[in-house]
Formats: sequence, C-alpha cells, structure tokens
Amino acid sequence: MKDVNVPALVVFVLFFLLVTAMGFLASRWRRADNAAHLDEWGLGGRSFGTWVTWFLLGGDLYTAYTFVAVPAAVYATGAAGFFAVPYTIIAYPLVFLFLPRLWSVSRVHGYVTPADFVRGRYGSRPLSLVVALTGILATMPYIALQLVGIQAVLDVLGVGGGENANWFVKDLPLFLAFGVLAAYTYSSGLRAPALIAFVKDALVYIVIIVAVIYIPLRLGGYGHIFDAAADHFKQAKAGGLTLPDNKQWTYATLGLGSAMALFMYPHSVTGVLASKSRNTVRRNMAIMPAYSLMLGLLALLGFMAIAAGVGSGVKGYNSQLSVPQLFASMFPDWFTGVAFAAIGIGALVPAAIMSIAAANLFTRNVYKEWLKPAATPADETRIAKLVSLLVKVGALVFVLGMDKQAAINLQLLGGLWILQTFVAIVGGLFTRWFHHWALFAGWAAGMVYGTWKAYGLASPATKHFGGNAAEIPGIGEIGYIGLTAFALNLIVAVALTLVLRAVKAPDGPDETKPSDYSAEAGDDELENAPEPVAAH
Repeated sequence: MKDVNVPALVVFVLFFLLVTAMGFLASRWRRADNAAHLDEWGLGGRSFGTWVTWFLLGGDLYTAYTFVAVPAAVYATGAAGFFAVPYTIIAYPLVFLFLPRLWSVSRVHGYVTPADFVRGRYGSRPLSLVVALTGILATMPYIALQLVGIQAVLDVLGVGGGENANWFVKDLPLFLAFGVLAAYTYSSGLRAPALIAFVKDALVYIVIIVAVIYIPLRLGGYGHIFDAAADHFKQAKAGGLTLPDNKQWTYATLGLGSAMALFMYPHSVTGVLASKSRNTVRRNMAIMPAYSLMLGLLALLGFMAIAAGVGSGVKGYNSQLSVPQLFASMFPDWFTGVAFAAIGIGALVPAAIMSIAAANLFTRNVYKEWLKPAATPADETRIAKLVSLLVKVGALVFVLGMDKQAAINLQLLGGLWILQTFVAIVGGLFTRWFHHWALFAGWAAGMVYGTWKAYGLASPATKHFGGNAAEIPGIGEIGYIGLTAFALNLIVAVALTLVLRAVKAPDGPDETKPSDYSAEAGDDELENAPEPVAAH
C-alpha cells in the first residue's frame, strides 16, 4: 500500500466537496420558469453573457488533458508535444468566421445541437443522424481522458492502491469521479459546470503562475531546465528541444487538423449556443487566446519534470504521472493539494459539459427524430438526463478497456472522427451547394479510412490506435491521419455533388434563409420566432 499524502489529500477533498456543492446549488442559479425544457437543462437557458461564456468555454476546452497529457507529451517527446499550442492559436481566428453564423441560425430555429442544424439545412435525416452519432462517439474518449486525469492525481496522492491492487480498488478513483459527475449534471445541467468553471479557472491560473516562477527557482533556472531536457533527449535518442526535419509535416498537419476539429466537438458547440447573443460569441473568440498563453506555460512543465528527475530510471514509466509527481516533489504538501484540485476540477467541468452535449445529441437527433417524434419538451429533458448518465458509463468502460499511457491518443482519435463532420457543418453555414448524399458519402469515406489507418498503428503501450500519423498518399510525407481523412472526405463530397447535380438528383428542403445567419438576439425575426423546438 502506498503512502498517502494526507495534507494534500485533505486540501484536494475540500475543494472537491466545494465544487460538488456548487454543482448542486447551480440548479437554483438563474432558474427559469420552465425548467423542464431542454434549452434550460442542456443550454443553460441560452442566457450566458461574455464572462460566464468565457469561463465556460475555458473550462470546457482547457481540461485535465491540458494539465496532464500536454506536458506528458512534452516530457516524452520534447518539441513535438507543443503541437497543442499553435493549434489553439490557429483555431480562434478560424472559428471566428463561422461560429457567429451557427449561433444566429440556431437561435432563430431553436437548434440545440449541430446535428439539428444539419437536419434543417439539408433536410436529411440520415446525414443528421451520422453527425449526431459521430459527435457522441468522439465525445466518449474525451470524457475518458478527463477520468484518466483524475486517476493520475489520486494515484500520486496515494489513493487507489497502485498497479498491484485489485481492479476495484485500482479504479476506485474513476468510480468516484463518475458518481460526482452523474449526480450534479443530472440535477443542474449546464448551469453546474458554468458555475464551477469560475473556481476551476481561478485555481488553474494560480497554480500555473506559481509553478512557472517557483519551480524554476528550485531547479536552478530555465537555462538549467532546458540543458537538462536536451541532455535527456540526447541520451534517450528520442525527442528533442527542436523538431527534426522528418517530423515537420506531422507537426503542421496535426496542429491544423486539431484546430479544425476543436469547435466541431459537441461540447464546444454547446458552450457557444448557450451564449445570450451573437456579439457574446464574437467577443469570446477574440479573448479566448488568453488561454493559449497559459497552455504554452503548461507545456513547459514537461521539461521541468525532466530536470527534476521525475520518473528517472523507472522502466516503462507512465508519462501521464509526470506533472502530478512534479507538483508533489516541488510544492509544499498543502499547495500540492491546491494544484491537484485544479487538475481534478479541470476534469470535472469539461466532463460534465461533454456528457450534457452527448445527451443533447441523442435526445434531439436520435430519440425525438427516430424513436418518439411526439416527445414533449419535458420528455426530452428527462431522456437527456438519463442519457447523460449512460454516456459517463460508456466513457468509463472506454478508459478501463484501454491502456492509460495512450490517454492523449484517445483524444486524438476522437479528433479524427469529429473532423469528418466539418464539411457538412461549416460548409452548410456558407453554402447549400453540397448534396446531402454526397456529404454522407464523404463522411463515410473519411471515417472508414481514418479509423482503419489509426487501428493499424502500434506503440509500446498498445497494439492498435498507438499513434496519430501515417504516410499521406501521393505525397509520401508522414502526416496527421485525421487531416488526410478530411481531405478524402472533401474530395468525395465535391466529386459526388457534381455528379448528383449533373443528373438532377432530388435534394432535401432547406428550412433556413440567408438572413438567419446574421440574426442577433432582439432582431424582429428572432422576436417573432416560435418557442425553440426540435428542428424537424
């Protein structure tokens, strides 16, 4: 049995109890007249202003993945692990072009999910269904990654019994995290993570500011840290402080593909649609890059862990533990508890939003569309609450069935899948030219190719899904599989649309009009719009 860091554990538990209480109390925050409507439970009443949305999106996008997997990738591979920094810089100017349009058309027509928009834009039930199912599929590993983050923290704290414990004790932290998530998301919906995000982000900024000042002082400065990291990679004959020439394509395509996928995720869209105005969305896309500065500082923790000797000499060391163990070795026990609380809450907030987003997709685009078209708003909310529980169970099974050292690849696999919805969603926000059957075929081609290529990649930790890059056909360079699959998706969609247009294949009805894409809250057409309902 491992030693338990009691002071750190006490601080961690106190913060954990605090945010749990906030999660339950959130049901009383901005309570609506009709709390049984899915807009209220699943989108917080579409009422969040600039700062609430900023904290919500920050809590949503900068997760336990940020705290654990990004520095772990830097710890293991060096410069290649920094791909997460440029991709977030690329993402915000990109999504600034289309997210306000998605917010406007969704507000006019009462769309709750991106699949709702696809259904309304193309008049295609099958295309809407596959967009919804892809969103749910891609969300599972992302939630699982948050659970891995919590488990890593509790493992370093001495909770969980270590690798030699029986399966129940070993995975007890995940079961506990599941129970907390299940309880307060069921009760409070999106308002819970929106409220908790204030605490989460405050803790994250405090810990990062302290870490990038205090830890280098203890280690002899940044010069020593970089020298130690360079020596480490040289001896290991793997990784480095700079990218070798044969990794340039991989780095660039991974950054671009990840940027394109970021706001295709259902939880990202959920945070955007919860905003109260189009200008709220635009302002957030302008100020969200502030988080990218924090991300760059976080990535440096991987080099600090190397300089501190974390995992040194341990065969098969799990790099996902590098940052928690760095904090445990560098900080006083009480502040270690604060840092671990930041990671733990950084997992709870996005996991809650992700489970809500997946539940919204199932309820609106599977249950109401295919199983019970006559479902009332109260029925939708009830089903969404139940599905949010099932999604967490699915994510739990997902992570228990895969190697923990592959945590970052879980998220990258989800990114590969969700990227295949880009053509249908973003293309539809600007043009109606694509034929819905061509988009369906392009999606299928991208999904099959990307999954097949990822399945064939092995690593020391796993026989399958062991990486994210493979040779790009026709170019010969190694690049991100998701972006290659996206290119295939787009080519198929364009080519087949040309064929279907040429033979005058019938198209589905478009329930939107051009003015819908620039509508702001308070516009006449919005004021006169009916109470939001399923877009069918």
